[in-house]
Amino acid sequence: MTPEETVRAYYDALRDGDPLAPFFVESPDVVKFGIGERLTGYADVGRGLREQTRTTEDWVVDSRGLRVVDRGDHAAFSDDVHMAWFDTESFSEHDHETRWSGTLTRVDDDPGWKFLGMHVSVEVDA
Repeated sequence: MTPEETVRAYYDALRDGDPLAPFFVESPDVVKFGIGERLTGYADVGRGLREQTRTTEDWVVDSRGLRVVDRGDHAAFSDDVHMAWFDTESFSEHDHETRWSGTLTRVDDDPGWKFLGMHVSVEVDA
């Protein structure tokens, strides 16, 4: 898989409720910033993503401008993403225009690329 295909596969997994932690490098240095959270280290990222999958459903992840720069063993991406979901614990709907960015590294196993870092933020009006 290419870095772009890896990002798109992550979006698909998020929509489908599939496990997300396997998309990240198993390292204490991996980091994921989400809306209102910071997860540091593979164990924390995995826990946070499993909890997210357990407590949410009906995901909409609409990529509106994915850009990927591939530099051989490393890659970077950015995207504007319309994101919406239903929180099954608070019984509330969430709908956001978001900005995503991150880095990936080539790995020997399938899918060939994994995230080293990911940042998701909410777009704010200037």
